[in-house]
Amino acid sequence: MLKLEHQTLNDRAYGALKQELISGGFSPGQTLVIRKLAETFGISTTPIREALQRLIAERLLEMQNNRSVIVPLLSAPAFEELTRIRIAVEGLAGEMAATRMSESGLADIQATLAGMQRAIEAGDARAYLSLNEAFHFAIYQHAGAPILLNMIRDLWGRVGPYLKLLMQADRYIPHSNDAHRKIVAALEQRSGPTVRIFIEEDIAMAAAVLSANLDAAKLLSA
Repeated sequence: MLKLEHQTLNDRAYGALKQELISGGFSPGQTLVIRKLAETFGISTTPIREALQRLIAERLLEMQNNRSVIVPLLSAPAFEELTRIRIAVEGLAGEMAATRMSESGLADIQATLAGMQRAIEAGDARAYLSLNEAFHFAIYQHAGAPILLNMIRDLWGRVGPYLKLLMQADRYIPHSNDAHRKIVAALEQRSGPTVRIFIEEDIAMAAAVLSANLDAAKLLSA
């Protein structure tokens, strides 16, 4: 986590905390301590407190009866619903991006894919997950649909804390880049419908692996 510079600190704190949710910097069920977060980001507790309130209002965080703030645990039906929504909206964003992407944008995504493969071979789960996020959002940003992009960010804010568990699943790791390679090949062909199919495949495969392991890890709510 980087120190935040002095500048509209409420918004900066909100953005930084939301990004931690998206990137899996927080874990499901984790309690967020205001003073500790303030020390981490190098700011006072007030903007952190206000940022947490915004995230609670958006249901990305949850306040307990004792006033503590936690990263909520998803129920199995909620996880399934989020997956279905992600398949729909991220598939749409990928389809829209395919014909709008610049050559330089495509080159960046190809380079990110190569970095993801190196991370897998090196066993660097942290690097892989960071590059996986960059890979997906680099595609979605080319859709030219800011409302859709914000919807996707909100969805990732809910599911992001769970994504790092993928790299603990032995049956997922060897195949974690399969759909990504297909997505890039479809982008190279500028085939929007095909990009959509493979983004849907990627999300569905990852969700299937996660849902099979979350109960055992006691990371789903009742």
